[in-house]
Amino acid sequence: MPELITISPIDGSEVARRAYADEHHIAATLRRAKIAQRDWRQVSLVERMAVLSRAVDAFSANKEAIAEAISRQIGRPIRYSPNEVVGFDTRARHMMAIAPEALADIHPAPIEGFNRFIRREALGVVLVVAPWNYPLLTAVNAIIPALMAGNTVILKHSAQTPLCAEQIQAAFVAAGLPAGVFQYLHTDHASTQKLIQAKEIKHVCFTGSVAGGIAVEQAAAGRFIGVGLELGGNDAALVRSDADLAHAVDTLVDGAFFNSGQSCCGTQRIYVHQSIYQEFVDRALALTEQYVLGNPLDAATTLGPVVRVSAANAVRAVEADALAKGASQIVDTRRFALDDGKGAYLAPRIFTGVNHQMQLMADECFGPVVGIMPVKNDEEAIRLMNDSPYGLTSAVFSRDENVALSLGDQLECGTFFMNRCDYLDPALPWTGIKQTGRGATLSVLGYDYLTRPKSFHLKQM
Repeated sequence: MPELITISPIDGSEVARRAYADEHHIAATLRRAKIAQRDWRQVSLVERMAVLSRAVDAFSANKEAIAEAISRQIGRPIRYSPNEVVGFDTRARHMMAIAPEALADIHPAPIEGFNRFIRREALGVVLVVAPWNYPLLTAVNAIIPALMAGNTVILKHSAQTPLCAEQIQAAFVAAGLPAGVFQYLHTDHASTQKLIQAKEIKHVCFTGSVAGGIAVEQAAAGRFIGVGLELGGNDAALVRSDADLAHAVDTLVDGAFFNSGQSCCGTQRIYVHQSIYQEFVDRALALTEQYVLGNPLDAATTLGPVVRVSAANAVRAVEADALAKGASQIVDTRRFALDDGKGAYLAPRIFTGVNHQMQLMADECFGPVVGIMPVKNDEEAIRLMNDSPYGLTSAVFSRDENVALSLGDQLECGTFFMNRCDYLDPALPWTGIKQTGRGATLSVLGYDYLTRPKSFHLKQM
């Protein structure tokens, strides 16, 4: 039977080897989840919170080992990986804290002689399909609220990050979560599609590519279950003439190159008012050239490899397309010795002279690349920022909040930022439009997609 083999982008070594779940394993997992949910939904919210809090405690206590495993699996610099464990903790605790409010009965205006209210009921078994680029943060967004709402969860993690699923499971076991309430499966694409079609699955939370989202929708077609899709992005930022330029440069360079640019909400397109365009480019180049491309297990490294050689080659193809269509790549890649033009290590790349006929500015590119384009005014910037098949986040850098809010109302996106980018606030819903997907996670609204409303209409005699 085919095996799951995880290869580290650091040096091509094998990180993990696992047998894929066969049909019997999958059927048993589904059966346990369904049976466990009957009891779990009856557990009080206070008790659910207690056991999940213990699980988060156990997970966070293992922060260093988990962080190192992330770095080995995906190549993120070890100086940053512990922050993802912290983010897992923060989001989990926020979603637990708001559960009483989010799951409370809804009472309409009273009518004498009647007791009427809406109760949120658990859906049943929720399948969470998580990606490798933020293996903890993308998973926790759905896992904790699904469990708090009384669902049971099956996690299918990326083949690049199987250890993350196993480490999350270990924390739940240590916390004493009842058997079957949380489980994981290592499955290939074909088995994952069959899993989505299983009658026990009542909701799917998927984070990944547009192609993956289409496959999930096709697998779920005709089942009348909820499908939450958090897909691609080609996120844009506007730097207005009144912006704090130093802050804008620091924030946007980090937004473009953090995690080697492998983020759905990473900044890929920057539009700068023509009066400050050249100064912005000069400052961005100077900051970019300070990055250290190296072994991510070295504390001095600030930029690691992309996840695999094929991913690096995809980025190189985007670069070739931009150059062929007239763009200039202004970073001296010779300063980054590990970028040999063949492997998974990529120097950061800044492109000028870009336009929307280039793949760089028209589609998602998962790598350390960014295009910078001058604009004459806000109207031109809005038109260009909205000229995208995606709609995850947009950012405006300005000192004028009223103007920024006006621009935010015109931008087609799920989250609008002023003077920041590439960030999730668990108190706000994470959502997108167009090919970025549908549904929402996080915030009180995230619970809406993990429950169903049930109306109670009681006539008093």
